[in-house]
This record gives sequence, structure tokens and C-alpha cells, in this order.
Amino acid sequence: MMLSRVAERIYWSSRYIERVECTVRMLSIYDNLLFDLPRNVVLSWYNLIKINSLEKDFAERYTVQDERNVVKFMLGDDTNPSSVISSLHWLRENIRTTRDMMLEETWELTNELSIYVQENLKKGINRSQRHEFLNEIIKGCLQIQGLLYSNMPTDAPWLFLKLGRYLERADMTTRNLDAGVAAIMETKEDEFAVNSRQIILGNVLRSLNADQAYRRLTKAAVHSRDVMDFLVESPVLPRALNHCLANMIDSAEQLPCSEPLLQELYATREQVLNNANYDRIDNQFRDYLNDVQLALNHLHLTISATWFPQPE
Repeated sequence: MMLSRVAERIYWSSRYIERVECTVRMLSIYDNLLFDLPRNVVLSWYNLIKINSLEKDFAERYTVQDERNVVKFMLGDDTNPSSVISSLHWLRENIRTTRDMMLEETWELTNELSIYVQENLKKGINRSQRHEFLNEIIKGCLQIQGLLYSNMPTDAPWLFLKLGRYLERADMTTRNLDAGVAAIMETKEDEFAVNSRQIILGNVLRSLNADQAYRRLTKAAVHSRDVMDFLVESPVLPRALNHCLANMIDSAEQLPCSEPLLQELYATREQVLNNANYDRIDNQFRDYLNDVQLALNHLHLTISATWFPQPE
């Protein structure tokens, strides 16, 4: 038997480590585009603030919507609840209070990653060393994930880890896709942005570690319809929305009192698979991604109401 507050902390531990990794992957899309697109093409880094619905928080701290301020806000600003620093803080707190349920090494690796980010934050803000810094964070996250998913018993704590992991991953995949679509729309009319769509989509695939899998499984060139279909509907790609929802269903089926959540999960997967229009990679597709994010947030509310302690 596991206390509901412990289950909640384990669930959020998994969400925070996934959020750190996926936020870094999203930043890497725009960081790589700095080198892949012609110098005359200017991308608005502020797109990343809008994609994460952080306009109000950002405006309270900064007046200039430039690359440096956006990267600083997304990486190291502790007033941003979604920043890497904030997520690592709450990851440490949740791991610290559930050490009897988690592997001992998880606490050590989490501290090492947190210290690395704090001591090397300037590398991420400065463009010259950002690529190395972002990659080190991703490696640290994968090390923690690998430890947990290779060694934890597959009992209740494991199932809540999976729920948190795949819910956060699905949400962040939509935001990575949104970042790519925003870049495509911004460069659409730019005369200097030759082949920009293919370059941007290639970076989206690479940011999700999906480029090799895309080439092997689809045997297709990088085309917007095929890429979006792959990242939304693939049942085998770990970061595809369909795969994430399938894993959430698998976890929910093994937990008690999960019937309402399962009904909602099946409805959400049907929405994800049936409502996408890959012929319109524009604001219409961004609206679709926003609808998916709202559905995922409602899944979180259902999970909370089903298993976690409610505020009095």
C-alpha cells in the first residue's frame, strides 16, 4: 500500500525530469537553426515564450524579447515555474521526500545534474557554448531515466512514474512541434529562407532523437505531412503522441479506480488521431496542438482527483 501523497510526489518527479529534458530539446531546435538557416533569416525566440504560455511571467521580468532574455528565462530564471532551474528544484524536493520508494542513486544523480546546471548556466546563455551545455543536461536526464526504468520494480510507484513521464512527454512533444510550426510560418515568406521547411523539420526530428527512426521506418524524405504524421501517430516512436497515450493506458489499466481515467484516455487518443490535418501546417495545426494540450491538462486533473490528496 502506498500513501496518496507519496504517489503524487513520484508522479511529479517523473514529470519534472521529463520537463527539464524536453525544455532543453525545445531550445535546441532554435539553437541549431541559428547555424542551419542563412544568416539573413531572423527567427523570433519569443515564439518559445508564447508556445509555453509564459507571456505574462516573461513581461514581469524583461522588456526586450530577444534571444538572450528568452534563453535566460527558459533556463535559469527561478521566477519562471517552467524553467530548467525551477523544474530541477522541484525534482530534488520530490525525490528527497520519496527516497524510500526510489532508488538511492536517483538522489545522487539529481543533485549532480542540479549542481552542473547552476555552475554552468552562463554556458547556456552564451551562444558559443550553448550546444555543449544543452547536450550535457539531456545526458544527465537520460542517466536518471535510465537508472529508474532499468532497475525499479514494476509495481505501483513504477506505474505512477510512467503516468507522469508519458503525460509530460506528450505535452512537451506538442510544444516541440509547435516550435517547429511557428518557425515554418515565420520563414514562409522570407526570400532568403531557401528550403527552410525541410531544415526546420529536420531539426525538430533531431531534437526529439527521431531523425534516424523517421528515415528507417518511413523511408521517406523530410516532408511536413510525413513528419507530423510520424510524430503524432507512430505507435512505436517513444515520443510520438500515440505511443505516449498508449503507455498511459497501460499504466492506468494496472491501477485501481482507473475507469474514469481510462475512458478519458481512449477519448483523448481518438481526438489526437482523428482531428489532425497534416495538409495544413499553419495556425490551424497550431490550434489542433493547443486542443491536445488542453486535453492532456484535463487528464492530469483526472489523475489528481482519482489518486492524489485534494486541498481542503
